[in-house]
Amino acid sequence: MLRRTFIKTAAAITGAAAVATLIAAPALAQTKWDASVPWGPSEFHTKNLIRFAEEVGKVTNGEVQITVHTGGSLGIKGAESLRSVQDGIVPMAEMAGFQQTGEEPLLGFEALPYLINDYDELEMFVGKIRGLYEAAFEKHNQKMLYTVPWPSQNIFTKDPVSSMADLKDLRIRTYNKTSTELMTALGMSPQLIPSPDIVPALAAGGIDAVMTSGSTAVAQKYWEFLDHTYRTNHLWALNQLTVNLDEWNKLSAKNQKAITDLAKKLEPEFWDVSRGEDSVKLKELENQGMTVEPMNAAIIKEMQAEGRKFWKPFTDSVAGSGPILEEFLKEAGKS
Repeated sequence: MLRRTFIKTAAAITGAAAVATLIAAPALAQTKWDASVPWGPSEFHTKNLIRFAEEVGKVTNGEVQITVHTGGSLGIKGAESLRSVQDGIVPMAEMAGFQQTGEEPLLGFEALPYLINDYDELEMFVGKIRGLYEAAFEKHNQKMLYTVPWPSQNIFTKDPVSSMADLKDLRIRTYNKTSTELMTALGMSPQLIPSPDIVPALAAGGIDAVMTSGSTAVAQKYWEFLDHTYRTNHLWALNQLTVNLDEWNKLSAKNQKAITDLAKKLEPEFWDVSRGEDSVKLKELENQGMTVEPMNAAIIKEMQAEGRKFWKPFTDSVAGSGPILEEFLKEAGKS
């Protein structure tokens, strides 16, 4: 009887201690965000996002967990990213801003054809436009956490290109309204195709050429379908990582600061990743048997002439862009 009483008493004490422990140490509140990215897992933008997600877990002591969904696996295409985050379909997305111009025309600013020549000019431009981009995303119910550029752009073809005649009626993949209109003006037959759909289009013979970066060309193994890489440098473009503002505002001030500080710290490192991509990926294309060479100078001159025609209509239609364009052109020595 004494032993039975001791056991009951001990059990009561243990149970009370367990309750006390639960009261003293409540369960850790955890925020879980799904992040949509249209690029495949081997793209450097995707790798950057995966690293960011891992670091967010660390700086918030596990209170914020981000799960990255690659290759449009959530059913959100690249050009649908801005609207999907705005409407809360997904809390977070890494997107190409220049593909969101149907919803927010300002985001196509840096991707105006032949406006920007290199990373240094792009960095200068971002310094001037960043506040407007952040405000544009806020208007669409989201916070911009960081922005990172794609490397220089190229045109990839099956057949060699040495004159404008070789481009006539070429069925080429484009990635936004401006690039589609530019290729049309040059006599090609552009098709606006999301990144995950490029390889199926090549395999089915639906397109003869692709415009994109060397990074995407390597990730999608273009050497299996195409033979030539032409350095056109026809535009520079930024990606952004954003989060739905309603979700963001649920975070503690401490975690908001930790995440924004982390984004500020990692963004320059992500730019360095982008800078290192171009030469490495172009070398890989050569190693796989593709030619890599500058586009014919006469073609580039024609592309530049057509590309500049997009600048004034843009500044005429997008509020606040005119003064920034003038300031940038002056500082870059192009005015």
